[in-house]
Amino acid sequence: MRIDLHTHSRVSDGTDSPAELVQVAAQAGLDAIALTDHDTTAGWDAAIAALPAGLTFVPGAELSCVSHRDGPYGISVHLLAYLFDPTAPAIVTEQQRLRVERRTRLRAMAERMAADGLPVDADEIMGLLPADSPAGRPHLAQALVRAGLVATVDQAFAEYLGNGRGYYVPRRDTPVEEAIGMIAAAGGVTVFAHPFARSRGRIVSVDTLVKLAEHGLTGVEVDHPNHDEETRVQLRGLARELGLVPTGSSDYHGTNKTIPIGAETTDPESFEALVGKASGSRITVG
Repeated sequence: MRIDLHTHSRVSDGTDSPAELVQVAAQAGLDAIALTDHDTTAGWDAAIAALPAGLTFVPGAELSCVSHRDGPYGISVHLLAYLFDPTAPAIVTEQQRLRVERRTRLRAMAERMAADGLPVDADEIMGLLPADSPAGRPHLAQALVRAGLVATVDQAFAEYLGNGRGYYVPRRDTPVEEAIGMIAAAGGVTVFAHPFARSRGRIVSVDTLVKLAEHGLTGVEVDHPNHDEETRVQLRGLARELGLVPTGSSDYHGTNKTIPIGAETTDPESFEALVGKASGSRITVG
């Protein structure tokens, strides 16, 4: 089986609609796919409605979190959550707060750029977003590409939108321990996304990973495009030591990134282990 447990649709910062995403997955020869849009479950129903025969759909989300264990200012952490009840009150409330936070942040960054004379219109960017979608820096990056200011989304992040750049605005994310508990209470499981991806910025310490495992973290994303072989070996060893489920995923974003869907996959045994640790399967087979 070929299983990709980390993908994004247009509902957050990908370029495929949820329906297009499951078709792309089937065409790539995948057997199972998780939709993990940022801080929203709004794409689940459309993906399930369009699910091709034979493809298994795993409902998920990528939660914007922060860890305060490695310094007073915190480190941004992305937590993949699967198989949880999306109607749990704590999840509904927190995802709504994060969506508002993301939109406020995106507008602030766009207005800073416009004030400096860059060809960015905050109202236009916000108007292109679906009503329930979380706003993210990739939406602003796409606007910079459309304006001809940069050639690619990656260049936009490197020159304008990355942490430490003049237009970067921080956001108030969910403490990662709180998010792990929230998803567990809703019957789901959690996987630390690309934990040692140094190219993305500061990373958590090994000790933090140990503490999160003790706190109830279910798994760790080992095989990811931003992890080199040495990092994968280290993470695989830590997963064994800590009893964490190792996963692999492409982190597919459509044309916003060059990594194709299914470029990294999860072992079927790991997939079964994740499903077995969730209190409700909530899996749909086309």
